[in-house]
This record gives sequence, structure tokens and C-alpha cells, in this order.
Amino acid sequence: MQTEISDSSTTIIDRIKQDDQHAFTELYDNYSSMLYGIITRIVPDEEDAANLLQDSFVKVWANINSYNPSKGRFATWLINIARHTSIDFIRSKYYTQKKQTQTLENIVSYGAMHNKTYLAIDTIGIKNITEKLNPLHKQIIDWMYFEGYTQQEIADKFGIPLGTIKTRARAAMIDLRNYFETSKK
Repeated sequence: MQTEISDSSTTIIDRIKQDDQHAFTELYDNYSSMLYGIITRIVPDEEDAANLLQDSFVKVWANINSYNPSKGRFATWLINIARHTSIDFIRSKYYTQKKQTQTLENIVSYGAMHNKTYLAIDTIGIKNITEKLNPLHKQIIDWMYFEGYTQQEIADKFGIPLGTIKTRARAAMIDLRNYFETSKK
């Protein structure tokens, strides 16, 4: 996975800001697999996940000017867009109704699809990196990023104070940032 893609004198981000459709195609080719894997961890239905991937890239195209490199890596920004799009979807009325009327076929295939997605995420190395975290921090990251819970939902469901969750999530992010900075050298 590339975190930044350069084109002779300008980055892909600059090219997208200039409405270069070839740059957007390049962006999709480089990041769609990763984002699809993240989306399917939250929304296991392949058709819904494909639609959410498309929605995520439309949001990227529409909001590319809001990306600020000083606040984080481009890949992280993309992941957050895909994650938030997926979470919004599972909270939607449509998804709630669809889940209630789910067919037996969908229920049976969920287990197989869930395992396949887990392997896809694992193959890009995200799970390996989070394994290096403090176990308490890792659990919060797993709940937030791989299971789609918000910090408030984690607090409510597992009886952990919200402040503790925020502190652990922040500590995990600092550890991950330090890991990436040392791995770049």
C-alpha cells in the first residue's frame, strides 16, 4: 500500500484538487481494496459495501480541499471517510429495516464473508501493527476501527468510563504515529 503517490512534480492530491480525473482513477486503484476491506468489516453485505465504497470516493472528491497533511496521513484521512460513511449507513433507518428483514441466505453467508474480510484486512498489515499496542489500547482500537463502535457506544456497552476510552484511544494513536514515524526512517 502506498501512502503517498507522486507524479513527476505534483502529488496525486494536488492533481485531484485540479480536477484531474486520471489522478482520481489512480487514487481509486491504489486505495479501493484497503477501503473496501475496512467497509466490509462494518457492513458485511457486499452490495452495500460496494455502494459505500463509491460513496466514500465521492466524498473524497468533493472534500479533497479539506485534507490537511499536518493533521495526519492521507491514507488515514481516507480510512476515516470510509469508516464514518459505513457507520452512518449502519445507523440509518434503511439498514435497520433491511437487517430486520434479512433472508436466511444472508444470515448463512455472513460467517464466511466475515472471515474473508478479516483475512483481507490482515493481509494489508493493519492487524499486525495493532498487535504491538498495549492490550488495553488495542481492544479500544479494535472496537472502534474494526467493529465500528463509537467511543460512547463502547462506554455504554462495556461499562468503561468515556474518559478512559478517550485516553486509551489517544494513547494508541500516539503509539501508532510513533511506530509509523520510526518505520519511515
